[in-house]
Amino acid sequence: MARKTGTTEYAVLGMLALGPGSGYDLKKRIEGSVAHFWSESYGQIYPILARLASRRLVERRLERQKGKPDRYVYSITAEGRERLGAWLAEPAREQPFRSELLLKLFFGRHRPVAESIRHVERFGERQLALKRSYADSERELLREQRAHPELPYWLITLRFGQSRANALLRWSEQTLETLERLSRAPARRAKKG
Repeated sequence: MARKTGTTEYAVLGMLALGPGSGYDLKKRIEGSVAHFWSESYGQIYPILARLASRRLVERRLERQKGKPDRYVYSITAEGRERLGAWLAEPAREQPFRSELLLKLFFGRHRPVAESIRHVERFGERQLALKRSYADSERELLREQRAHPELPYWLITLRFGQSRANALLRWSEQTLETLERLSRAPARRAKKG
């Protein structure tokens, strides 16, 4: 029975569909494109490349380099493209959502309100930094990849990140208003049961 290909393996196949590369190249390609919603470590990429090669979904060739260590460069095969295409046609699975911030806020009554305020302020600062980073990425894409046939798809994912950061900034502002009101309100006693 053939081993089922996991989502991380499809991410690697997709990166190879953009062009051949070494594990290092793929990591850099991920960091420069999909890292705002999907990331992979070197510890994930290299074993996945070996598995994909053993299943003939990618092929590997040794590339000799002057003054540097030799490296393996991987390319997606026709069977790899077929598998990637079949996976792309499947409905996306729902991913469970987890947030340590929301968990801390849910139980926030058990600590001073100022701690919750600091948590939300830091979260808002991260969203603002992301918003700026997305704007920089969009400008760079439009400048350097204007004619690339995949640009509209890349912008779709980038704009998801922009919309999410904007929404989370609004949520942060509203939450800070609520927490500020709570910090000014007289302390409420917990009901005794």
